[in-house]
Amino acid sequence: MRFSVFLNARTMRADADKQLITDLEEHALLAGELGFDAIFLPDHHFNGYMPVASDSYMFASYLAAKLPDMHFGFSVTSVPLHHPVRFVERINILDHLTKGKLLVGIGSGTTPEEMIGFGVNYKDAGRIAEENLQAAEALWNKTVDDAPVELDGFHKGRVLQRIAPAPYGEKHARLMPVAMKESSTTRAAVNGWPAFIPAFTPPKIGGTEPLSHVKKYFRSYHEQLLAAGHPADTVADALSWTTHSYQCVHLAPTDEQAHKEVLEILTSYQEAIEREAAFNARAEADEANRKTDRTNNALTEEWMATWCLYGSPETVIGKLRDYQEVGIGNILCGTVTGPLTEKRLAYANQTLRLLAEHVLPAFK
Repeated sequence: MRFSVFLNARTMRADADKQLITDLEEHALLAGELGFDAIFLPDHHFNGYMPVASDSYMFASYLAAKLPDMHFGFSVTSVPLHHPVRFVERINILDHLTKGKLLVGIGSGTTPEEMIGFGVNYKDAGRIAEENLQAAEALWNKTVDDAPVELDGFHKGRVLQRIAPAPYGEKHARLMPVAMKESSTTRAAVNGWPAFIPAFTPPKIGGTEPLSHVKKYFRSYHEQLLAAGHPADTVADALSWTTHSYQCVHLAPTDEQAHKEVLEILTSYQEAIEREAAFNARAEADEANRKTDRTNNALTEEWMATWCLYGSPETVIGKLRDYQEVGIGNILCGTVTGPLTEKRLAYANQTLRLLAEHVLPAFK
């Protein structure tokens, strides 16, 4: 199994953003030094959740210059918020800068507050995402001699020549849909791409049996991937990056210490979530932007079972064996969850070192 680091920290004040960027760079460089496979970044705006994720592609390109052997991924790009031309251009540039080591998670977005900042209604996000992805494929396929690509959905445009630069390889960079909706599962399987495998089934976001959901979604994706008739190396590559995500991963020398520290981390995380909730409520003031699902408090058993991986190295290895048996290829570890204070960064670096020393060798 591969192990990747998910940079998912928060700031509570504008004057903390500068230090956050410095700390994220330090943490990412440590992950590279310790042998992790990839750095993943989210796509967020306005609310203090990963301020640098307002342009994750820019931050990834900066880190790529310092970590030339690292893969880079996005978990996930909110496709409705990106004009298809800019989406394709940025992916192609980063594809070259990483020499093909790019994994672009795609989704329709989860936060009405972020949607309205870009003039998108939450209820329209799925439709716009599908429009944009179809447009992106047309742009990737276009040559100079082809007829213009007409963009006539939410985003407008008319592309006469081609997207420059061209992709790094024969095909464009791998996209990574979330294998929850049937259409997304099929998109990943038919194209021979990896997928994110969910650990819950909406409208309930969380629960105490995450493995049952992982098995269900992985089985559907795996069956379609095999049925698509890809070469063996394409299937192997896709499965090696097919990802199970944890929002919060925390290791300590003992289970008791890990439990005490993870509760401290999640208490601060929940405080940040509640601060953001007031602004989300304003965004959801009209029907077009009202969410139909809700996430539990982070300190509940359901949230921790779904989104957390914590304990001593031995305990964590034991928990991950079940996912290895399912066929999960990549474990995405949210190591900086919550407000990134000096103490929180120390916990995050402790987790990286214990993972690298004990857990990664057990699965390599």
